[in-house]
Amino acid sequence: MQNYLIKNIQIVNEGQISNADVLITKGRIEKIAPLITKTAIPVTEINGEGRHLFPGCIDDQVHFREPGLTHKATIATEAKAAVAGGVTSFMEMPNTIPNALTQELLEEKYVIAARTSLANYSFFMGVSNSNAAEALKTNEKKNEICGIKIFMGSSTGNMLVDNPNTLDHIFSNSEVLIATHCEDEEIIRRNLEKARATGRPLTAADHPIIRDEEACYESSLYAIQIAKKYGTRLHILHISTEKELQLFTNLFPLKDKRITSEVCVHHLHFTSDDYPRLGNQIKCNPAIKAPHNKEALWKALLDDRLDVIATDHAPHTWEEKNEPYEKAHAGLPLVQHSLSLMLYYHQQGRISLEKIAEKMSHAVADCFQIKERGYIREGYHADLVITDLRQPSIVTKENILFKCGWSPLENFTFPASITHTFVNGGMVYAEGVWNEGVMGRRLGFERN
Repeated sequence: MQNYLIKNIQIVNEGQISNADVLITKGRIEKIAPLITKTAIPVTEINGEGRHLFPGCIDDQVHFREPGLTHKATIATEAKAAVAGGVTSFMEMPNTIPNALTQELLEEKYVIAARTSLANYSFFMGVSNSNAAEALKTNEKKNEICGIKIFMGSSTGNMLVDNPNTLDHIFSNSEVLIATHCEDEEIIRRNLEKARATGRPLTAADHPIIRDEEACYESSLYAIQIAKKYGTRLHILHISTEKELQLFTNLFPLKDKRITSEVCVHHLHFTSDDYPRLGNQIKCNPAIKAPHNKEALWKALLDDRLDVIATDHAPHTWEEKNEPYEKAHAGLPLVQHSLSLMLYYHQQGRISLEKIAEKMSHAVADCFQIKERGYIREGYHADLVITDLRQPSIVTKENILFKCGWSPLENFTFPASITHTFVNGGMVYAEGVWNEGVMGRRLGFERN
């Protein structure tokens, strides 16, 4: 493995920005100092002048579609897109085919990733109404698996969990983090029937009316009530409404929270005003909603009621997205552009560079208790991203790396570029040049 010395770079880490050199050896950060002039071993020097160094982003919610849905994406294609965008680690969801509802099926995904993923990886154990005992075997692997995923709304296959007894059993016995998709299916069914009763063809603009704020709030409230009853470690994914924000607190540090939350980049960027332009391209669950929700989400992110930023990267083919509204698949491909989008909002004055590093790296590592990642610290794995805030980049079909080949951000110009990405000390991506000789590694966790 090559060793690297990044010279004279602005390090964005742990609430501050400082100019320093960073020495990477044997896959780890060996030394951070104002000036490193001598090294005991040969190194490749990288000039960081005028650029910023971030800890690699950790995306806690992606759908990479393998196995079973590889016409949409594979772990290899989407992990490569992630790395190009500065995401060095991901946690992937269990609604592949077959659903990851047994420990054996879950481990098969790790085998694929070990062989093909350029980024570091972990996979959630899935839950159905009938596999509680199997899902709870994850307790025996608490330092090897990111958590258990429960779809309390909007799922495919056999993964909608709406049996109160199953939910009670999982919440009362899980020793690992439970991540939930919260939407109330009964409310959604009623809203859909009401919309169909109008007799007009439904469009994407109906999506936030059918999958409305009440559906999200009632389901999130229910999950929190169960978690509080049993003291469960709960993480609610993709918060999309102003109303849900009253359920979360910023009165104590993240490390002391038993209930945490995630916001996705598309809910921070798009609103229902974008449906006339983008239609089914931005159809996703939970829905992108009215503008007041976006403004409330930004406020809650910055005051720490919302803990982490993710993508819920969910690629579908262009043909699947262009079906009539009710048949069109829900989900957006975003993992290649999440950090770039937040750098755009930094330029707009909405978020500091330090807060971006916190919400996309530090807080994710703390939330999931990831071992030796998420920070720029001596001794930690060298998962690092170099950005150039002076070099604009534009999203085009030619530079989209998702297998699906499209993005709702096509033709959007970012004010900054991701120039280099290091994964476990390997310079996997540098100025458009790839080194695909070293695969990512399975994430480890430090849980009592």
